[in-house]
Amino acid sequence: MPGFDGRRLIQHLAARTADVGGIPVSRLIPQRERRQIGAWCFLDHAGPADFSPDSTGLRVGPHPHTCLQTFTWMLAGDILHRDSLGSEQVVRPGEVNLMTAGHGIAHTEESLPGETKLHAAQLWIALPYAHRDTAPRFDHYSDLPRWREQEVDVTLLIGSLNGREAPTLAFSPLVGADMLARSASRLRLDLRQAFEYGVLVLEGALRIGRDRFEPNELAYLGGGLEDVTFEFDAGTRVLLLGGEPLGEDIFIWWNFVGHSKTEVAQAQCDWESGDPRFGEVPGFNGERLMPPPMP
Repeated sequence: MPGFDGRRLIQHLAARTADVGGIPVSRLIPQRERRQIGAWCFLDHAGPADFSPDSTGLRVGPHPHTCLQTFTWMLAGDILHRDSLGSEQVVRPGEVNLMTAGHGIAHTEESLPGETKLHAAQLWIALPYAHRDTAPRFDHYSDLPRWREQEVDVTLLIGSLNGREAPTLAFSPLVGADMLARSASRLRLDLRQAFEYGVLVLEGALRIGRDRFEPNELAYLGGGLEDVTFEFDAGTRVLLLGGEPLGEDIFIWWNFVGHSKTEVAQAQCDWESGDPRFGEVPGFNGERLMPPPMP
């Protein structure tokens, strides 16, 4: 990474925010300035949102995925996941839902009846070319490594960090960690030089050197770092993401990921035609979502 005025540059990325059914959703990647962080190719920060007990809350109808893993980290509220493998799982705060789409899968997401809160990070992990057509599967992780590091509460969501390793299934070298500083704190972390890293502020504020980041701002640190020091305001929560660059072309259109435009176009054609590739989601009362026409 280039330097300026004797210091390393940090890329400062702001979210694009939209209202989805009354729930604020902030998208950090992909965007023109940054498409991926390792294999992490999509990052939405949903909420925090409050809604009335008689509202539907979050309700996303059947939709498909290919060549990726969907990764949901819950911070507040409960969400029910169903998929075309027959999986039915409630994900609660402090838990990770991981759905491996591979060749193709469909799923739904909805708030539980009477639920009044929603706060989550929803991410996609691109599958490497060699695993792009892997068989779909669903995994749920409620028991994750948790520890206190220099006055900061750390939960390891995937990969390894500071000698700990998460049980979460990964197809490429990755790391994801939630960090919560209840009081003003300083944290130094050792990093892997082969990884590139990014940090999303979920709540509070974070300083890295001279740079300050607030909610829904992403600091892209790049690669080649041996360590980093974070300075947290009291009540700050961040999401640390990292991974080895894939070094492969990734194409994203609607809910599909592929390694070529042809793969993505075929996936859309299969979904629109009702091909059994994606299956049916049992137990959900609602219409399938359909993609916009491909450009």
